[in-house]
Amino acid sequence: MEQTVAVQMQKISKRFGAVQANHEVTLAIKRGEILSLLGENGSGKTTLMNMLAGIYYPDSGEIYVNGQKASIRSPKDALALGIGMIHQHYKLVDVFTAAENIVLGLNESQSKRQVMEKIQAICEKYGFQIDPNQKVYNMSVSEKQTLEIIKVLYRGADILILDEPTAVLTPQESERLFQVIRNMRDDQKAVVIITHKLHEVLSVSDRVAILRKGEYVGAVPTEKATELSLTEMMVGKKVALDITRSQVEKKEIRLQVENLSCYNQEGGKALDKVSFSAYSGEILGIAGISGCGQKELLEVIAGLAPAAEGSSLTYFPPEEQQPKSLLGLSPKKIRQNGIALSFVPEDRLGMGLVGGMGMTGNMMLKNYGQGQPFFTSSKAPRTLAEKIRSELEVVTPGLNTPVRRLSGGNVQKVLVGREIAAEPTVLMTAYAVRGLDIHTSYTIYHLLDEQKRKGVAVLYVGEDLDVLLALCDRIMVLCAGRMTGIVDAKSTTKEELGLLMTGPMKAAYKETGLLSQEQENAQKGEGHEKE
Repeated sequence: MEQTVAVQMQKISKRFGAVQANHEVTLAIKRGEILSLLGENGSGKTTLMNMLAGIYYPDSGEIYVNGQKASIRSPKDALALGIGMIHQHYKLVDVFTAAENIVLGLNESQSKRQVMEKIQAICEKYGFQIDPNQKVYNMSVSEKQTLEIIKVLYRGADILILDEPTAVLTPQESERLFQVIRNMRDDQKAVVIITHKLHEVLSVSDRVAILRKGEYVGAVPTEKATELSLTEMMVGKKVALDITRSQVEKKEIRLQVENLSCYNQEGGKALDKVSFSAYSGEILGIAGISGCGQKELLEVIAGLAPAAEGSSLTYFPPEEQQPKSLLGLSPKKIRQNGIALSFVPEDRLGMGLVGGMGMTGNMMLKNYGQGQPFFTSSKAPRTLAEKIRSELEVVTPGLNTPVRRLSGGNVQKVLVGREIAAEPTVLMTAYAVRGLDIHTSYTIYHLLDEQKRKGVAVLYVGEDLDVLLALCDRIMVLCAGRMTGIVDAKSTTKEELGLLMTGPMKAAYKETGLLSQEQENAQKGEGHEKE
């Protein structure tokens, strides 16, 4: 069947100050098609789709929807044209139910029964699973995403844009989402996916459009594309896409964690008796769905959060020196005790770097408080900043340009480069490549493998299971604050990891009191059982 064009964007340009986000982009979006939109960080993908969704307005160019010229000045205008966007950060009211969020803001005089019937019809048509009476604060990440999609469908959207839809989903949840997307495509809806995961692009999309530095490069049928060919189109040159997993023979224990427990800000147990060891010359992956204790685990080790009574946390220095306890030590005390530990946090600009300072200033912060006055010569920090900019290809107007003005990928390069330059024996990274393009991601992977070859014990918290399996030596899985297993990355599968990530969820949450009765009822019959 011949596909009709749902959206035609012609010579769309958008500038933010000195930054040209999009330059004369011409793109067609067809009905009955899943279109993946690819590009490096800062290539203008989200900006382009935000103009279609009414969040930004183009400086020049024209948009045609169903063959008619359209002026989209707000999300309300976009929805009136049948365009709905599902963002990375969900826009839901936590204390409302799913149904209340769906109809929020609509001037409809429909009864509750009619609303429920319409929601049920949408769920049956596309394969959604959701309880309309469930409160949002009791929902999992995948349930919130499902709710966002149903919300735009309820409002009549037949052109859907999904921004990084699988960023925090398990493989099983991702596959369920893909099936729903395929069902929407079969219903002649137009679907656009913005993602950095090339294996997902190849598995779910029909066509791939590429942006490079704000300009449209071209589009190819997915069946004729490979990860390598797509990456070369994005970057503009040949790129090696291989994750090296070096083999290090001599391994020594660097970190021993026993019965580690801690509490979150609400007083609930974030970690419950977690025990493991980390070794030099090894990358230990840490997997789990969002909010299962990964963040708290690294923060306790780094001295940013206290451990509960009964926990044991021991650092073993190289060359058979005397072991040292990390419990109760602040980050400053950890450094003063000669413990070579570096931490790349999830919040790059909140915890990792000072956004208002340049690269040189952020290099100086690493040694601040180590007996050196702050206002000293900047020669050494500037030399280090120059080295990181050169070796990691950091794109910045200058070493004193505030890092908050850099793209996410360049900010991450600065942070990782600084922590590695400290020559740690234990390096911890939390979602080191989240939101980064494929080229920058592989740069980070190679840096971590290089540290491993130098004898560093690397703890890598990640969300892409394919990367965890290819990069790490062992993978520890956390579920509801508990360790559900440590597996050999070379012999396990994504399916096994997915089961470990979600299978014990109900029992663990119920026992720790973190799972409400409503959520337990909603999840009945949906848990995974480990064979």
